[in-house]
Amino acid sequence: MLAIKSPHSYLQQPGLAGRVGEYIAPLATRIAIISSPQAWRAVNPQLEASLQAHHIEYHVDFLAAECSAEAIAEHQARVQQYGASLVLGIGGGRVLDTAKAVANNLDQVALVTLPTLAATCAAWSPVSIIYNAQGGQQHSVDLVRMPVMVLVDSEVIAHSDVRYLKAGIVDALAKWYEFIPYQQKNADSLAMNLKVQAARMAVDTFEQYGAEAVGDNQQQKVTPALIKVIDANIALAGMANSMRDETPAPGVAHAIHNRLTHQPELHHWLHGEKVGFCLLVQSLLESGNGQPDARLLALLRQYDAPLTLSPLRGDRAATFAAIAREVKFSAANAARLPFSLAASAIEQALLATDRAF
Repeated sequence: MLAIKSPHSYLQQPGLAGRVGEYIAPLATRIAIISSPQAWRAVNPQLEASLQAHHIEYHVDFLAAECSAEAIAEHQARVQQYGASLVLGIGGGRVLDTAKAVANNLDQVALVTLPTLAATCAAWSPVSIIYNAQGGQQHSVDLVRMPVMVLVDSEVIAHSDVRYLKAGIVDALAKWYEFIPYQQKNADSLAMNLKVQAARMAVDTFEQYGAEAVGDNQQQKVTPALIKVIDANIALAGMANSMRDETPAPGVAHAIHNRLTHQPELHHWLHGEKVGFCLLVQSLLESGNGQPDARLLALLRQYDAPLTLSPLRGDRAATFAAIAREVKFSAANAARLPFSLAASAIEQALLATDRAF
């Protein structure tokens, strides 16, 4: 069984926020927008002008905190109360995951995502990640219906803080490093082979254009290099997440990341920054000799991923032991990997990160 979930269309162009009305008009005349104050400022006044020019009625609600079950229920009720036939999510991962979950719960409501950051593949990815009110990851929801469109304005992203682009590069890199170990015991899986190919395309893009794209983002310039990296962060990484068969392939680094979200000292780290640290931990698990993969380490340094859990307070050894015990990864999936995910192995890898790499 092979399942591929993808948006109906992916459109990326500088200035696209000023054409949103043109693309939405054939789909709906009354829409609900879920955004954040910062993201809303980033796309306006051009987006509102476009909606108004195409006679689209709209109501804007801001996500106050996390993509939580409570937030999803609250925004879902507002969409229904407003009578919208389409949800437009504008913002980063939390906003987009909320918009996806809301539309997924409403059979007659379409979804369009407009990422204002290239920090994750959330605009495309076929899941919504649900957190508690404190920012701790709880579970994920598989989407039954994907976005009708993913609209990416590379000019908006070019004006975002470069920290987000770097975090998105690291999060996309994770797809390659997390999926490739599964091939060693499952070389005949078409879904896995397609996932790895998409992830490899992203890695090749970063190796060729990553440094240039970071510099262009810092200068707030839309360039071919930046566009290629934006597409890799959102589309290629999202594509890699979207191909599945009956055998799940959860990412080790993301599983460790999920536990780290419950550490309040790390809440200021972006998703990709946490994932970057966890890629280091995974590499130490794989190597078995206390040394991470040299190429991965160079990439993590290049994109400013944190390499130690320096913000942790209290007894570090006890905290590392607790994190290792509480990483959730099924025994069946762990058995498909060529390295141990025993709590003792994770604990030793965490302890090893306190050495200078």
